[in-house]
Amino acid sequence: MQPSNSLSVLFVDDEASLQELMRMEIPHMGHRVTVCPDGYTAIAAMEKDRFDCMIVDLDMPGMNGLQVIERARNTAPAMDCIVLTGKQSLDSAVAALKFGVIDYLGKPCKLSELSQLFERVNARKELKTQTLATKNRHKQSNTTTKLIGNSMQMKEISNLVHKVARTNSSVLIRGETGCGKELVARSVHENSLRSHKPFVAVNCGALPEHLIESELFGHKKGAFTGAESHRDGLFHDAHGGTIFLDEIGELPLPMQAKLLRVLESGDIRRVGDNEITRVDVRLVCATHRNLEQMVEEQTFREDLLFRINTFEIHVPALRERADDCMLLARYLYLQHRPEHESIEKIFDDETTAAFENHPWPGNVRELANVVEYATILCDHPPIALHHLPRHFSDKHIKREVRASVSNSMPIKLKDMEVRAVQEAIDRHKGNKPAAAEELGISLKTLYNKLNQAEPKKSAA
Repeated sequence: MQPSNSLSVLFVDDEASLQELMRMEIPHMGHRVTVCPDGYTAIAAMEKDRFDCMIVDLDMPGMNGLQVIERARNTAPAMDCIVLTGKQSLDSAVAALKFGVIDYLGKPCKLSELSQLFERVNARKELKTQTLATKNRHKQSNTTTKLIGNSMQMKEISNLVHKVARTNSSVLIRGETGCGKELVARSVHENSLRSHKPFVAVNCGALPEHLIESELFGHKKGAFTGAESHRDGLFHDAHGGTIFLDEIGELPLPMQAKLLRVLESGDIRRVGDNEITRVDVRLVCATHRNLEQMVEEQTFREDLLFRINTFEIHVPALRERADDCMLLARYLYLQHRPEHESIEKIFDDETTAAFENHPWPGNVRELANVVEYATILCDHPPIALHHLPRHFSDKHIKREVRASVSNSMPIKLKDMEVRAVQEAIDRHKGNKPAAAEELGISLKTLYNKLNQAEPKKSAA
């Protein structure tokens, strides 16, 4: 088993004695090494496997070191290159710097210098990881990453997040689909000591069953049909940071066993590879399923449930925290229209009442879709009922009519119909065809309803 700071080294030199020395000494320094006697063999090795760095002799018959480096820039652009040269080739070594090599070693090669170079490569590798994490955070900077809400439930969730974030404990987030479980997971990561490292989110239900192991743990070239190149898995990408396994209840049983082994040992083995690599990841999982019931049904491993459920956070459905609805709606609207932040009334009274009385079966995800729809239709606040999706506004109008009939009996049904027609016309600023379309009736029927409201003239 290799330590987490182990490098994969490609050593290219035509001297047999130096090849044998590197085969013995580089593993003693804690790194893996592949030794190649010429440039052609090195190119073939690069196409088959991934290396963190390459040490290449400049003076070789056939393909020289500069040609190997030039090919490497296309085949393995992320690999660091170090040249090995004698004094007579110092000019060539300087020329090699133009190809992006990070340093050069003189012959005879000092092992102490080699060890220092490996430390530099590891430092560069760490910097690349941090840079990638920074880029990922920048990409996410315009998305909803804050926990929004003043309800008691959301205050309790915020408290739990801050308590568990500073630990390395596994977290299981439960709640209905669309209630914001991934946002809670991101909040755990962003408040942790790993916040400068990657956050990798995986939807277990979206992974094809035959590719799950490859996606999570990676594969070597040729490991299976279609594996045309080496690939690191998502656990490798999350090294040092957090991996979020959303909908973990969707994982098939064989994959649950492999995941449990990785979580207990910290060791991963790519598909088709005999080499074991250690990863350091913080695990956060989420599910809308009843995992305890799945354990009874023998569709989820009990030992895996114990492993992932060190600390549990329950995210309530939106209908259970109705006080947060309008705060969330405003926040979601401003994600699309930040220039309207100074406007106090984003939604009119009817829309606010409709939002607060809606059961939101799709939770925050449904609210986000309704708000985005209204944002497209409404050029400037306040958002009215006619700016909302038709299925949503129709439900609310019918509910109001039923409520009015129930609370104000006796009222004739035709009077309520006339009222609904008149309100639709008012919403569309007198546009009767638009009102008829909203109500799902013909224009002729709309006029008939209006005529019923006109008082009959008395006979002369």
